[in-house]
Amino acid sequence: MDKKNGVGSEENLQRGLEERHIQLMALGGAIGVGLFLGSAGAIKTAGPSILLAYTVGGAILFYIMRALGEVAVEKPVAGSFSAYAHDYIGPLAGYLTGWTYWLNWVSACMAEVTAVGVYIKFWYPSVPQWASALTALAIMLIVNLTAVKAFGEFEFWFALIKVVTIIAMIIVGLVMILFGIGNAGKAIGFSNLWTHGGFFPYGISGPIRALVMVTFAFFGVELIGVTAGEAKNPEKTIPAAINKVFWRICIFYVGALTVVLSLFPWDQLGTIGSPFVLTFSKLGIKSAAGIINFVVLTAALSSCNSGIFTTGRMVYNLALQGSAPKPFAKLNKTQVPMNAILGSAAVMCIGVILNYFVPGKVFTYVAGVATFAGVFAWVMIVLVQMKFRKGLKPEEVEKIKFPMKGYPYTSYICLAYLAFVIGAMCMDPDLLVAVIVGPIWLIVLTACYYIFGLNKNKDVKNEVYIEENQIKES
Repeated sequence: MDKKNGVGSEENLQRGLEERHIQLMALGGAIGVGLFLGSAGAIKTAGPSILLAYTVGGAILFYIMRALGEVAVEKPVAGSFSAYAHDYIGPLAGYLTGWTYWLNWVSACMAEVTAVGVYIKFWYPSVPQWASALTALAIMLIVNLTAVKAFGEFEFWFALIKVVTIIAMIIVGLVMILFGIGNAGKAIGFSNLWTHGGFFPYGISGPIRALVMVTFAFFGVELIGVTAGEAKNPEKTIPAAINKVFWRICIFYVGALTVVLSLFPWDQLGTIGSPFVLTFSKLGIKSAAGIINFVVLTAALSSCNSGIFTTGRMVYNLALQGSAPKPFAKLNKTQVPMNAILGSAAVMCIGVILNYFVPGKVFTYVAGVATFAGVFAWVMIVLVQMKFRKGLKPEEVEKIKFPMKGYPYTSYICLAYLAFVIGAMCMDPDLLVAVIVGPIWLIVLTACYYIFGLNKNKDVKNEVYIEENQIKES
C-alpha cells in the first residue's frame, strides 16, 4: 500500500474541531475522576512524594505525546495510531492496536456510566443505578451522532468545569496556607509536606509504587491524536495541545495536590474522604460535597463522551483497513461514522446490563480490563514513531514539522518506563488479572485475524480504502 498516503488518507470526515476544543480535550483527558476521588489512595501509597511521581509520570507522558504528535502532524487521519501501526509496522499491528484501544475505551465507558449511576444516587437515592447509566449513555450517543462540533462543544464545557473547580481549589487553598482564612486567621504554611514522616515516609519505594496509579490517571490524553482527522489546521492545533500537556499536569495535578498535602496531614487523608471536599468544607462551604459530586459527574460524562467518539473513529478506521465490517465505514449526512458509533455504543450497553444485575461489582469488572489496553496503546505509539523515523531519509528528517525531542533516547526511555509499569502491575494482586486477561485478548484477536482471513487484506490497494471511505448514507 501507499505509505505516503496511507490508510484513511482520503477521508471525508468533517474537520470541525477548533483549537479551543483540542486544548480543552487534551486537558480533560489528563484530568479525570481519579484526581477528585482517587487521589487519596495515591497519597496513602507515597505520602507527599506523590508529587514527584506525578512530575516524573507527566514528563514521560509528554514525550509519549510528542512521539504521537510527530506522526499525527505529518498524517492527520482518523484512527490515529491504529492507522499508523497499520502503515508503519504492518496490518496485524494496526488491527491489534485498533481493537485493543477500542476495548480500552469501551471498558472505560462502562466504568464511567456506572460512576454516573453512583453519583446520581447522591441526589436521588431511589433512582436505579442502571437507569442513570442508560440515560447517560443515550445522551452522549445523541451528542456524538449530531456532528463532531457538538462533541467538541460538550467536551469543551465539561473540561472547563473541571478546570475552574481545580483553579478555585488551588486559590482557596493558597489563601488558607498563606493567610489563615478558614483557620482562625492562622497561616497553615507548608510544613505538612515534610512532617509526619518526612517527604519520603516510605522511602523511594513509595513514589515508585505510585507510578502505576499515576500512569493510569493520565490515560486519555492520547485522544489528541485520535482527533487529528477532524481537527481544523492540525499542524497548529495538535502541537499546541501536546506542548501544553506537561505544564497543565504540573499545575493541575502537582499544584492541586501540593495545596491538599499542605492543608491536611497526608496520613489522615485516606480516612477522612475526598481531599477536594475537605478543602471547600474547611472554608465553610456547606454544599462542598454536592459541588464536588457535580464536578465528578461531569468528569464521568466527559470520559463517556470521549469514549464514544474514540471507539467510533477506531472502528471506522478498522473498516477502512478491511479489519472490520464494511458498513462501519459509512458516514452520515453530518460526516460522522454513525454505524461505527452505534456498534460501539451497543457493546457499551453491556455495562448497563451489568449495572442491573451486579451494580456493586461492575466497576471493578470493567476498570481492570481497560488498564492493560491503555499501556498497550502507549507502547504502540512509541514503536510507530520509531518505525516512522527510521523510514525517513536524512533530508526528510530535517523537514519534520513537529519532531520528537531527544530521539531515539527519549523513545527508549518511554518504552522502559512502560515496561516497568507492566512489571509493577504483575506485582499487584488487583492488577494481575488485567495483565493475564490482556494477552489472552491479543491471542484471541490474532486467531480471529487468521481464521477470518483478514491477513489476506494486507495486499489490498489503497483505492479500496478510499472507496469504502466514500460510502455515505443517502
